[in-house]
Amino acid sequence: MAYRGLVPDSYLDSLDFDLRAERFRESLATGKGETYVAEGDQGVLGFLTIGVCRDPELAGEPVGEIWGIYLAPRHWRRGIGRLLCRRGEEMLASRHYTQAVLWVFDGNQAARGFYEAMGYGTDGASKVLNPGAPLKAIRYRKRLTSAEPSAPAIGAPTAVAEL
Repeated sequence: MAYRGLVPDSYLDSLDFDLRAERFRESLATGKGETYVAEGDQGVLGFLTIGVCRDPELAGEPVGEIWGIYLAPRHWRRGIGRLLCRRGEEMLASRHYTQAVLWVFDGNQAARGFYEAMGYGTDGASKVLNPGAPLKAIRYRKRLTSAEPSAPAIGAPTAVAEL
């Protein structure tokens, strides 16, 4: 749902969710990133994945990356994404990263607005990804020295646990 109108419908409609679930399990098994699940009274609300920055030009710098924040659409705009983002920042800062980066599709105005409201700004880097059609992604960056403690969200998770 988050990518409808951005990524071609034909690509989204062709996704094999069983295969994607298997790839997700395989990525968890590699241990390269850390994935956390937000759970509430209604079950899984969403998840956060963080890790070392994967951008070669930033290798060796104290830069962590928010690899992804995903919420079930029924949990959008309730403060849960903000909570997950702040928790990711706190965890990256606790691992001695001084900055966090993340990638957003250029045309995803909702995500761009969210991250800008969270204090992220573009740093000039871009790349082209091909989820069914070439799409430009832009990198956002934020200093972590000012990461605020997580604030409660509406329908806040009762737990955020590592997978």
